[in-house]
Amino acid sequence: MAPAAGTSTSAVYSLFGGKSELLTAVVDNGFSSFRDSQLAASGGLMELWAAYRAWPLEHQALYRLMFGGALAAYVDCQPSPGAAADAMQPVMDAVASAQSAGILVEAPVELVAVEIWGQVHGLVSLELAQMGRPDADWAAVYSMALDAIARGWTAE
Repeated sequence: MAPAAGTSTSAVYSLFGGKSELLTAVVDNGFSSFRDSQLAASGGLMELWAAYRAWPLEHQALYRLMFGGALAAYVDCQPSPGAAADAMQPVMDAVASAQSAGILVEAPVELVAVEIWGQVHGLVSLELAQMGRPDADWAAVYSMALDAIARGWTAE
């Protein structure tokens, strides 16, 4: 791609300080975009979880780079400190809001957010890896899982 832009690969790397820094910037940008897509979901937890699935389906390669560790075998590339945490903030804010409204059970916000995130992340990762039957209805699976997650954390 660098030649198409009229430059060399080494010139592009030098703009970022090296290959590792360039790839870190790409991953950081991915986390920022991912966070922004969740911030745009203003309809509560269910809309947030729908946004969580929509973004990776639209940005599959970037999502795999962010969460799959695919680059680690080739170059030292980790998100900048806080990049992944910033991406999780909308989830934590939504959980805290739902707890304040009496919708979700009272428990440490970070623990609830990480537990729910793990479930939706796992489902999205399975879908992207094309696990299961070739005709799997992932939208239905995801919807059913969201209902189960919501019931499991609903305040009584």
